[in-house]
Amino acid sequence: MKLSHRLLALALLAASAGGAHAATQPSSKACAADALIQAQKLLEFHTDGDDRAKVSGPAKPLPSIVNPANKQQRFEVLEVWGYVYKGQYRMRLEYWRDGKDCVLMGQEILEHASL
Repeated sequence: MKLSHRLLALALLAASAGGAHAATQPSSKACAADALIQAQKLLEFHTDGDDRAKVSGPAKPLPSIVNPANKQQRFEVLEVWGYVYKGQYRMRLEYWRDGKDCVLMGQEILEHASL
């Protein structure tokens, strides 16, 4: 077997092994109660304390994501919707689960609007 064919075979093997770890894995609902609390705080912060800011549940589990600092770990992702007057906001909260503990690692908020 030529060296170029061996390198190609090794590259394909490495790519398939890496892809298997990155396969879609669902998040659990274990951190759902905390996600609703944190989403309310995030929405209030984002809207400068507007007292009309409200979140609605339940928190929806989305596929987990790989921890960018450690490819062997995954963060669970929960989606929560919030509302302020006529505005809608989608929030995604990323958690590391250590046993029973939910550690908030990231949060994203996006106004759901057509511009």
